[in-house]
Amino acid sequence: MRSGAKIGIITGVSIAVLAGGGYGAYSLMSDSGGSGGKKPRTVVAEPPSAEQAAAGTKDFLAAWAAGDIAKAASLTDDPAAATAALTAFRDQVKPSALTLTPFGPTTQQVFAAATGTPAPAAKPSAGASATPGATDSPSATATPGPTGTLMSFKARAEFAGTNRAWDYQGFLGVVKMSDNTPAVHWAPSVIHPHLSGNETIAVQPVYSPPSTVVDRNGKPVQGASLTPALMNTLQENANKLLPPDPAKEQDAGSAVVISDPTGKGAADKLFTIVEPKPGKPFKVTIDNTLQAAAEKAMTDLGGKPASIVAIEPSTGQVLAFANSPSNGQNRAFTGLLAPGSTMKIVTSAALLEAGVNPDTVVACPEKSGNAHPIPNSFPGAFPNNTLQQDFMMSCNTAFINQGLASLKPTSLAGEAKDVFGIGLEWKTGLPNADGRVPDPGTNKDEQSMNYIGQGKVQMNPLAIASVTATVQSGEFKQPILVAELPQQKAARPLSPDVAGKLKTMMAATATGGTAKEVMAGITDNAGAKTGSAEVAGVDVTNSWFTAYRGNIAVAAEVQGGGHGVDAAGPAVASVLKAAGGR
Repeated sequence: MRSGAKIGIITGVSIAVLAGGGYGAYSLMSDSGGSGGKKPRTVVAEPPSAEQAAAGTKDFLAAWAAGDIAKAASLTDDPAAATAALTAFRDQVKPSALTLTPFGPTTQQVFAAATGTPAPAAKPSAGASATPGATDSPSATATPGPTGTLMSFKARAEFAGTNRAWDYQGFLGVVKMSDNTPAVHWAPSVIHPHLSGNETIAVQPVYSPPSTVVDRNGKPVQGASLTPALMNTLQENANKLLPPDPAKEQDAGSAVVISDPTGKGAADKLFTIVEPKPGKPFKVTIDNTLQAAAEKAMTDLGGKPASIVAIEPSTGQVLAFANSPSNGQNRAFTGLLAPGSTMKIVTSAALLEAGVNPDTVVACPEKSGNAHPIPNSFPGAFPNNTLQQDFMMSCNTAFINQGLASLKPTSLAGEAKDVFGIGLEWKTGLPNADGRVPDPGTNKDEQSMNYIGQGKVQMNPLAIASVTATVQSGEFKQPILVAELPQQKAARPLSPDVAGKLKTMMAATATGGTAKEVMAGITDNAGAKTGSAEVAGVDVTNSWFTAYRGNIAVAAEVQGGGHGVDAAGPAVASVLKAAGGR
């Protein structure tokens, strides 16, 4: 994402508090007016008078509009934060002229409507003053809390080279200081009501939606899950992540945009300064044939919430993704659920690197040996099992006991990040939730749950498909939706020895283990792993399945789908069959 001005400086109190709640007194230093140096100015509980609120608003806006940032900042309760934010606005938004007109007191409801947040339950008192009350502010428990007066203003920004002017309604809160002067309570939303947290606001290049979005073969993409909103977001993010292209830059317009600096959230375009030229075809990594198979796999689930992702292991390019429902959350990328036994791929890699081999005897008892024993999903004990047999039948107890014996508490999280890229910050082109493998510390029960993909481990099909792709290729290739997007690199690849053993274990699972029935007919150069994830308070497990065949890796989850082979397995198999032997 292009860098913008970081003006979302977190302050002790937000304008929302001024609109609907109380907070504790706080102070800042001010000149005493004599030779005694500086003394603290403290925000007091008493609200400013109507005249003070109006004067404080007028003076602040006049200084800001005149470009006197030092004076404007001095009229707030947080001069340092205000100076940084107002400077960033000047340097990154670059208005050629700024007109700010006080518009008088306003209400919580008007502010909430402008910011898209629910209005506080408390109603403002006369003069739009808010009554102190319980809030989420860190100092909300202080008594008594100062009261702010919520004011509105009209803003007009003009820009060089165009006669377009940006008009919007602004808001600020005014508090009373201990020296009986008003001060603007500083919050990011003083700049613009949509701005919050660590977001940035800047003039950025913007592009017209593509005339058409085409797949990797140049054909218009088709698929209910590839919504216009997602494709527009993908193009916007790709334009920010890709290296500058002089030819493309000639087609760009410009706009005032609020952005998430992590690059994961969708940008909020506030005002277009210069219209971009008409869009050109935009090529993505999707393969229409596989996308159609993925969409059908989701439709065949009869409405169950689910998602699926297919990745090309040699490149990390996403070949298909689909969701059920197709018009809801892109859960394939942003969902986070316990992945169940598909996590045993990562656990196996860690065990193999620790010296355990596929033919090492690793007993499969009925219950695990940790403080709160965990059973298997099948009856009986298998004391002579090897690690490979445990993997094939998905024995929880074997992986827990061997993990506790052979691995350090930090080993699994380290393996996930250093080899499989889980925990790195992926920028796929669309918003995505990175997989999570928490450090269990000294808690053996949490450590045990991690080994079998339960507890606090969270994944989505994008992450699990990438895990499987890493096994197939031997090296993590961060998933991307547009060729040439930058890709995070893992610290190290799988060693050829460990990669070979993992592929052997997954192949055995596809031909003679829990995945045998689903993978029938697609076992050449293929491997698989089933998964069933329990959810507290829910009787039916979530169904997970992942597999590779040739240069394609697929993962799916079906909420409430039962065992891995019951729902997610057939979905994955259908996409692999559509891919053929590629």
